[in-house]
Amino acid sequence: MAKKSMDELLKKRMSATQQASELEVGNEAYEKLFQAAHSSTEAKFCELSIDKLRPFFTADIGFHPYPPEKLKAFSQQLSEQGIYERIIVRPIPNDDHYEILAGHNRTAAWNMNGHSTIPAEIVEADDAQAISIATATNLLRRQDLTIIERGKAYKAMLDAQKRQGARSDIETSGDSRQRFLTREIVSAFFGVTEYEIRKAIKMTQLIPELQEIIENRPKALPVTCAEKIADFDADSQCAFIEMCSIEGYQLNMATVSYIVQKCPPPCADKQLVYAAWREARATEDRRRMAPPKEIRFNRKRFAPYLDKLGSDVDLEDLFLEFLKSRIG
Repeated sequence: MAKKSMDELLKKRMSATQQASELEVGNEAYEKLFQAAHSSTEAKFCELSIDKLRPFFTADIGFHPYPPEKLKAFSQQLSEQGIYERIIVRPIPNDDHYEILAGHNRTAAWNMNGHSTIPAEIVEADDAQAISIATATNLLRRQDLTIIERGKAYKAMLDAQKRQGARSDIETSGDSRQRFLTREIVSAFFGVTEYEIRKAIKMTQLIPELQEIIENRPKALPVTCAEKIADFDADSQCAFIEMCSIEGYQLNMATVSYIVQKCPPPCADKQLVYAAWREARATEDRRRMAPPKEIRFNRKRFAPYLDKLGSDVDLEDLFLEFLKSRIG
């Protein structure tokens, strides 16, 4: 799908999402992505004790809680306006507790205001539907999600589809339309390209230390470099942590490509990776220190004289004659 069409689709979906409840969005995502009807059981509305709530644990969907300052501001907003949308939970089997599907930050902010209970919507949902509810609204509404957060959310959905027997082979690059069907559906629903989904999911293959760098110090590790690093196994990736921490030297595609060429993934000896990195740095330093191949002048300063000359070749010959006469 063309990028312009994707952007228009995303804007329409975001607009619709703002007007729809989280449960409606989650159910729509479940029906579209899993090609199945959601549970027809009516949701129950009630006040639940916050002590009875547990964070979402069915899958690692990657969404970070609000940082303290943002949570404090959100708490103040809820104090003034009240809860504008109930949290969504589902019962935990053989327990009297509930798993939060949507509303983790609302719960924490509401609790900061001294409330011990919170308005909730209790739903009966299987794991796939729970993942859809937990991810869909965030992916559509929140523009501040990191590529790691998005990658984990996409991966959670595709893994759930795989468990249900759907073909979601995100890593495959063959021509089988059936093999690509799941990724195409996810792409169309969220208004992103298949490449963006594949790239985001690949970021989840990075070790936690490199994921942290991408999320908190993105200039230290460009995503294009991280894509290549993600092809290495965990032990090999450890070598790149130090490289991202050296002041005045940022990893770039030329360096990472050289390392990949010298130490092909997935397994590479860390000392050999370091050696390739040092070689790439030395080459780059030599290139940077080498004199320029061309000498450039500010043509405006020489404009009155250049008009009296012919071509650039004439100017070069004149300059050579001048140097010979001055230097010998």
